[in-house]
Amino acid sequence: MTVDIDKTTGPADTPPAGPEAIKAIPVRHYGRYVTAVVALALLGSVIYAFSQGRINWGAIPDYFFNDRILGGVGNTLLLTVLSMAIGIVGGVLLAVMRLSRNPVTSSIAWFYIWFFRGTPVLVQLIVWFNLGLVFEYINLGPVYRDEWSDFMTPFLTALLGLGLNEAAYMAEICRAGLLAVDEGQTEAAHALGMSHAKTLRRIVIPQAMRVIVPPTGNEVINMLKTTSLVSVVQYSELLRVAQDIGQTSGAPAEMLFLAAAWYLLLTSIFSVGQYYLERYYARGSSRSLPPTPLQKIRANMLSLGRPKGGMA
Repeated sequence: MTVDIDKTTGPADTPPAGPEAIKAIPVRHYGRYVTAVVALALLGSVIYAFSQGRINWGAIPDYFFNDRILGGVGNTLLLTVLSMAIGIVGGVLLAVMRLSRNPVTSSIAWFYIWFFRGTPVLVQLIVWFNLGLVFEYINLGPVYRDEWSDFMTPFLTALLGLGLNEAAYMAEICRAGLLAVDEGQTEAAHALGMSHAKTLRRIVIPQAMRVIVPPTGNEVINMLKTTSLVSVVQYSELLRVAQDIGQTSGAPAEMLFLAAAWYLLLTSIFSVGQYYLERYYARGSSRSLPPTPLQKIRANMLSLGRPKGGMA
């Protein structure tokens, strides 16, 4: 008599035991804790030293939104935007001239960049302000004629000094961006019958923006701080107004701290704008866009809530 054995039952039904879960033990970085304690101690000592100094910290919030201070902030932003506009437009033209096969235009662009990059911007501002010693009048024929001292106002001096100097630096940034685009793109555009100008406008410059935008953002932030130099030509920007208020109110150091606080605030806002602009132009070159500050904060908060050694 044969007995059928049911192969679907019995010990064979027990699933094979899987590998044991790996318990990840995080590595302890004692150097980080020591460095953090030292840094916090130094920061605390600096804060304590300033708190014990003879500085009237209450004057800073009292004048932070003063009408004159806000006017200086507005003049600083206006000068920054207009100077960068001149610098960007002039930089693009100079970069194209520098890359031109025409030796005359290329040499002119090279000389301009060499001169304005080789002399300090403060010296250039003072020279513009004192050009009345060379040119007594400015004569544009029937369009405009006036004395140089009346024509070259502090605002115009600051605008020309900063804008023309910035054009030299932007020229090198734009040239680097244009050279970063593969020559095959230009050759393909010319093979399709595009002119040189149309190739630059439609093919080369859009691809070069990915290289041009990050240093341009740095130049904008640097320009915002460089505007403080125009106080030497009597233009009423933020630093000049803060110094004037400090002299009349008897709180010169406090007003300098106030100006520094405004510069920090403005540069922080510009830095956020630069980040999102870089993120926009990174769409065609990165597989995944870098996270926004809000996404970074959210990811850090989620990582803090995960159990140690486990998986989310």
